[in-house]
Amino acid sequence: MTSPEPVNTEATVRNAGTPAASAVVLIGPMGAGKTSVGRRVARALGTPFTDTDKLVVRDHGPIPALFVAHGEPHFRALEREAVVEALGRGGVVALGGGAVLDPLTRERLREHRVVLLTVAPHVVASRIHGDERPLLGGEDPVARWLRIFEERRPVYEQTADIAFDTSSGPLARVVDDIVAWARRVPAGETA
Repeated sequence: MTSPEPVNTEATVRNAGTPAASAVVLIGPMGAGKTSVGRRVARALGTPFTDTDKLVVRDHGPIPALFVAHGEPHFRALEREAVVEALGRGGVVALGGGAVLDPLTRERLREHRVVLLTVAPHVVASRIHGDERPLLGGEDPVARWLRIFEERRPVYEQTADIAFDTSSGPLARVVDDIVAWARRVPAGETA
């Protein structure tokens, strides 16, 4: 069963005074379903959807090639720019798994409603199989995924206002839960 998990008890205080154009931002580890869920949430809310990874690819080319040619720090700088553009559009925004590592991005997210999507390691294995994710290359992608997730988990939890797990049950239930939360929690507030 998927149910919302309040993550940040200081969320109401930290988001006080947020502009009405606040986006619903999806964060979380690779393979948690941020893009799939985000598209559906945006459709249900009647708002635009933006995926920051897609913006980076549109403007700079494939992410694996960027990692090879320029390294992760260069990619993170491009990602930071994509986040600014996406947040400026409003609606529903899906961030890449590592976007919240940037302190400036986390600061910008204070003005928005932030949803953490999680997924169990045994489920993510099928979701990342065959992907060309630069940080998961090597012998055991799931072990690498788990290590990265555990390193990032505290940042995800501190940044998010609420969390939903996408490991089981129909994806539509997660979408419905996020839509209900977003409608119940006006821009600039959290619950």
